[in-house]
Amino acid sequence: MTTTVDASYPIGRFTAPAAIYPTMRTEAIEEIAALPEHLRDAVSGLSDEQLDTPYRPGGWTVRQVVHHLADSHMNAFVRLKLALTEQQPTIKPYNEADWARLVDSRLPIASSLFILDGLHARWTELLRTLTTEDFARTWNHPEYPDAPRTIDWLLLQYAWHGRHHVAHITSLRQRQGW
Repeated sequence: MTTTVDASYPIGRFTAPAAIYPTMRTEAIEEIAALPEHLRDAVSGLSDEQLDTPYRPGGWTVRQVVHHLADSHMNAFVRLKLALTEQQPTIKPYNEADWARLVDSRLPIASSLFILDGLHARWTELLRTLTTEDFARTWNHPEYPDAPRTIDWLLLQYAWHGRHHVAHITSLRQRQGW
């Protein structure tokens, strides 16, 4: 029996758990810490032609995925800092698809890999210092008007986000035999 993997969501969609435990936080922080290395492994040895291959029909190229991770995770880091320093701030969303079409998303991936190295080092260090009360702090996201988001949610969402996009690349490599 052959299992079909959804190329859009090779690890499945993000689902926030009903309850979040300290061990889940620790695991998610370690995933965020490891993302730069996992991403480097995923893109290691790829040619420009391969980097410019969409991970699925109509999807972003591998190059765009790498730059998107830098863009998205920079935004997440700022959201975290806002949530830690302001009372339930409302963040500004951005159009990921439009950002992925900008000229900087066609540059060599080294710049975004370096951004992710530094960003994830800072992000991880900050996350490791947070208290249970800090993880419960909230912020508003206009795309989720049903309820404020917590730092716990952000942590788990972005641990998933990194795995999700690395899986786009590794799944493509597997399908293409790279």
